[in-house]
Amino acid sequence: MQTVLNFQPEIEQALAADEPVVALESTVITHGLPYPKNVETAVLMEESVQSGGAHPATIALIQGQIYVGLTHDQMDYLGQQAGQNSVRKCSRRDLSLAMARSEDGSTTVAGTMILAHRAGIPIFATGGIGGVHRGHAFDISADLTELGRTPMVVVCSGAKSILDLPATREVLETQGVTIVGYGADELPAFYARSSGLPVDIRLDTPEDVANVMRARQTLGLQSGMLVTVPVPETEAMDTAAAEAAILQATREADEQGIHGSQSTPWLLSRMVALTNGRSMRANVALLKNNGRVAGQIAMALAS
Repeated sequence: MQTVLNFQPEIEQALAADEPVVALESTVITHGLPYPKNVETAVLMEESVQSGGAHPATIALIQGQIYVGLTHDQMDYLGQQAGQNSVRKCSRRDLSLAMARSEDGSTTVAGTMILAHRAGIPIFATGGIGGVHRGHAFDISADLTELGRTPMVVVCSGAKSILDLPATREVLETQGVTIVGYGADELPAFYARSSGLPVDIRLDTPEDVANVMRARQTLGLQSGMLVTVPVPETEAMDTAAAEAAILQATREADEQGIHGSQSTPWLLSRMVALTNGRSMRANVALLKNNGRVAGQIAMALAS
């Protein structure tokens, strides 16, 4: 697998020198945000990882080739292609299709986990993971299954709150995924700081997380670890206001027959409209914060 990965030189050198590297997904570039906001957000995420002390490695496929670390020109290319709906959204099932057909592909949480693990990168930062869709108990994101079988640390703000969070929490438990509350006693709810759901343990420093990571490596555990970080308080949405907008958005999605892989980007976009951009500000704030925290954890692990 290593031979099919194209490493940006900086990332290849950092990994060879055991310097801290954080993987980033590329669906933020291709699904849910218009150009050039999508590219600007991806660059912002990389800068946040750097502010935490690590090298950012955004992962994507361009014409069937897997890239670990993107140049700005490659990001810009994907950002412009996204508006033409020509970029395949790649989870586990899709990676081989994009490769075989020489397609452009952006990686989901699951897709990024697979490729980052193959590349030797142990930490991945994102906004929120997928989960169980509200009102559609059999519509379960592949992210949850991947977390159960790929030993990656995923730094996020919980599952996207447009989902069924209690059901998602139960699936994560079944998959053997350790859920850490980073400076928090409850699972964050993406736009809001708390969901009322428990975490497995609260950890308050990058060193604490790195110690648990080392213990997991010693045991050879093959499941993932979720490090959940609440959205910064200054940009967090009121829980009741966020829930009201989510209920309206999910009702409209059902009325229009929007389900499956198209539902999450549609719902996130609809939330922006329903909240007059409030959800977008919260989303960008948590992306930046999660990138910084992941960089700090990667630094602690490297030391």
